[in-house]
Amino acid sequence: MGLEFVYKDGQTPLEEEEEEEEEKDGHKIKLITTQGELDEFEQLNIEKAVEWTIRTNLKPENILTEKFIKDLHKKMYADVWKWAGEFRRTEKNIGIPWTKIRLELKNLLDDTEYWTENKTFSPEEIAIRFKHRIVSIHCFPNGNGRHSRMMADIIMESIFRNEIFSWHQSNMVKANEIRKEYINALQEADNGNVKPLIEFAKN
Repeated sequence: MGLEFVYKDGQTPLEEEEEEEEEKDGHKIKLITTQGELDEFEQLNIEKAVEWTIRTNLKPENILTEKFIKDLHKKMYADVWKWAGEFRRTEKNIGIPWTKIRLELKNLLDDTEYWTENKTFSPEEIAIRFKHRIVSIHCFPNGNGRHSRMMADIIMESIFRNEIFSWHQSNMVKANEIRKEYINALQEADNGNVKPLIEFAKN
């Protein structure tokens, strides 16, 4: 029995074209048969990744790199997805063309270094602008939202030595009012207004 995916607002379908079937069938735990079970396994893996960030002395100069972006995604999803930590090679309903991922990610990393060095924005705004841009690039087949939120927290904690965001104490996988508020804040950021997303992250 295959795993049936149920996509919520703002989530990315996995490709079902023949050459990209590996994305959908790339989950490692063959006992998974429902979206709920997948969510639970992913959350357990993410909690291990959080523990890794706590144990590891993350150096600011190593965080804003392509290697760290990929390593973090792998730490978050390697127990569940075979392609964890690998940039996508397919087009999605959101995100830039996959062939431009490395270039646009480098631009984002360079911009974030500039904002940090020149104090262009507050630490909160730098972290949230990074979070929003990396989601819009959509580096990976899936897991981009949670990866971007963890990156924002790491930027706050390891680069700025500030408290991490609360994100409403939610992983925002379940379709509920908090997730709707989150999606609305993302859409505001799409239109150039990052303030609702900053407020959402802090509350």
